Amino acid sequence: MPISSRLLMAAVVLQLALSESAYAEGETIAEISVRGNRRIEASVIQNAIKLKVGDTLYSDKTDADLRAIHKLGHFQEVLVSTEETSKGTVLIYTVQEKPVIRDIRFEGNKELSSEKLTKDGLDLRRDTIFSVKDLSRSVEKIRKLYQDEGYYLVEVTPRTRMRSPSEMSVTFQVVENQKVLISSITFDGNRFFSNRKLRSFMETKQKWFLSWLTNAGTYRDEVLRNDALIIADQYQNNGYLNVKVGEPVVKLNEAKNSLEVLIGITEGEQYRIGDIEFAGDLLEPVSTMRAKLKSEPGAIFSRANVRADIITLTDLYGDKGYAFTNVTPLTKPLPESKSVNLTFDMEKGELVHIERIAISGNTKSRDKVVRREMRVTESGLFSATGMKRSKQNLMNTGYFEEANISTSKGSSGNLLNVSVDVKEKSTGSFSIGGGYSSLDGIIGQGSVSQTNFLGLGLKANFSASLGGSSSTFAIGLTDPYFRDTKWTLGADIYRSERDYLDYTRRVTGGDIKAGYPINDFVSTFFMYKYEIKKLFDPEDAYEKYNEIDPDNFPLDTTSTSSIMASISHNNTDYRIDPSTGFVNNLSAEYAGLGGDNRFAKFTTDHTWFHPLYKKLIFSTKLSLGYIQEVGKDIPIDDKFYLGGIYSLRGYKSRTVCPTKTITVDGDEDRVYMGGSKEFFGNTELTFPILSESGFKGVVFFDYGNSDDKTSKLFNNILMSYGAGIRWASPLGPLRLEYGIPINPREDIDKKSGRFEFSIGGMF
Repeated sequence: MPISSRLLMAAVVLQLALSESAYAEGETIAEISVRGNRRIEASVIQNAIKLKVGDTLYSDKTDADLRAIHKLGHFQEVLVSTEETSKGTVLIYTVQEKPVIRDIRFEGNKELSSEKLTKDGLDLRRDTIFSVKDLSRSVEKIRKLYQDEGYYLVEVTPRTRMRSPSEMSVTFQVVENQKVLISSITFDGNRFFSNRKLRSFMETKQKWFLSWLTNAGTYRDEVLRNDALIIADQYQNNGYLNVKVGEPVVKLNEAKNSLEVLIGITEGEQYRIGDIEFAGDLLEPVSTMRAKLKSEPGAIFSRANVRADIITLTDLYGDKGYAFTNVTPLTKPLPESKSVNLTFDMEKGELVHIERIAISGNTKSRDKVVRREMRVTESGLFSATGMKRSKQNLMNTGYFEEANISTSKGSSGNLLNVSVDVKEKSTGSFSIGGGYSSLDGIIGQGSVSQTNFLGLGLKANFSASLGGSSSTFAIGLTDPYFRDTKWTLGADIYRSERDYLDYTRRVTGGDIKAGYPINDFVSTFFMYKYEIKKLFDPEDAYEKYNEIDPDNFPLDTTSTSSIMASISHNNTDYRIDPSTGFVNNLSAEYAGLGGDNRFAKFTTDHTWFHPLYKKLIFSTKLSLGYIQEVGKDIPIDDKFYLGGIYSLRGYKSRTVCPTKTITVDGDEDRVYMGGSKEFFGNTELTFPILSESGFKGVVFFDYGNSDDKTSKLFNNILMSYGAGIRWASPLGPLRLEYGIPINPREDIDKKSGRFEFSIGGMF
């Protein structure tokens, strides 16, 4: 029997029961009996009944009891009747329990699995009481799941079958029909934005030939509704205060094989900003506050700019300790001049101090490792910028997957408690693996590292790599907060050997390094190092040149004792993977504090990151270098060489520099001399390919040169362009990039380009 018919019969039976109860009205109740229950204890039903033995029987009271029993939710029918016995009148409540669902099945589903439909599409569950409302909601959820995959014409029909008086099964019959995608999105009433521009704002897209891969064209009701709000917001950001964006109208085309979307728009008039005023509690001169705003008199009114201005003003007051500042933007449209006057009403609230900072989630890291990154302190004034910077500092340590900072009311209205909840990530690793780079060939490597050693934030590492053209061994320890001060102190011991084009270079050395931050963005770094190096296994041309000029082309063991100092500025949002901000470095190295080699080297590089659209990140880098003689010739291996994946992609590694041609056994060959000056730049666009897996795409343009003479350095700039992919793989960063020289050099560069490939961390 259909569910609706059974409900109708239940209602009729209930009415008959109510009328039957009238026959015994006025009698004294001698006994109350519950019948028909199987799973539900009689005591549960009796607790809902208000009538008691000895009460006088009236229909309004039995009506109330019937309703109370129904509200228990376990019964689909409840009857009331009386029976005369030797004891007197017996009041009888007869119930029919709702059936229990013992089985749920799906038929006809091919595109969506039964497991997914059960998990995401059902309000019904096995071994629970059947509910008509839950059944209806389940049908709608299943239909929506299919529509979200593009099956707009899906049909879902529920069928129920009684297996016994108290048990039932439910089957959902699914007719998926063909997939239907959005073929067109059109607009009516738009003048300021073109149809194409409006579509670019939307998450909902029209179908195209790669829809099977991107899901473009799939209709999702809530997404389309949100798109309408986004469009309205874009209009309001361009001065259309009174814009009205209608609810999207979705209909099947005549062939019933695609959807058409129409969105009506009433733009209204465009408004510009008139006067900007401030009212209420003013802590700064009006001129100072106005200078911090994005909104300007005469500019097109923008809701987004006003929202940004509210945050700016709130932070301005928050940095003075007023944590509860309210900034209310008051707008006064002037239709006759198509302008809007803007007033920011400032309510500063109370001056707030930090009462307590509580740290949780740090099972390994000591509390002080977290506290030293905080830019608010107990008993200190609240600071909005300090709160934001604290979170950024914690994430930049690399110790935590998440760092959440929240506030709660303290012991009084002008005190706040700060809660810092961190989720630690693995900072130690032991690995044995391998990699490959176009510079060093195949590399076998092993390492033990811990960036949060002993939970104190110490950075310790021992690593080794062995490859076809290079090998490296290193051990080091760094304390970024030496003796709980702001000083960084560390030391390394290392040995490396690498094959270059003209010779093999072996270096054994060690260093002592220190650093001190001037503020959160600017830091200094100092390092003393001592190295013993040897050049050997020369190529024929280099060996011949060594015979001619042994000072410039040594083949012996030398030592370098040098000191280096640098200053860096970094205000990027996330130092591990930045998307906005600057990185600037300036360093100077002097070799001559003992040892054999003498020189002074200066380098500087500057990188800017800027998000163009969502996760499409633009970056540009410029590097300059200069090395100068100090009483001796500059060692050839300390000069500048460009080319390869880390400078000029598409040009052979370490070949962009001055060269000498020498004849060996009748054949001409080159010796790569290195330059005393270098400059190069990289411009890149990066974008996510598979965000969850860490895959990114990149397109780039490189330029630069290395030479001894400034005139030649800038008169013969080599350029290249290309594309590639990057992946934060378990073995380390992977880069696969293809660079194409714009002005290739004869007999050195491939005009068609060159693959640059690197995987695995370099130690």
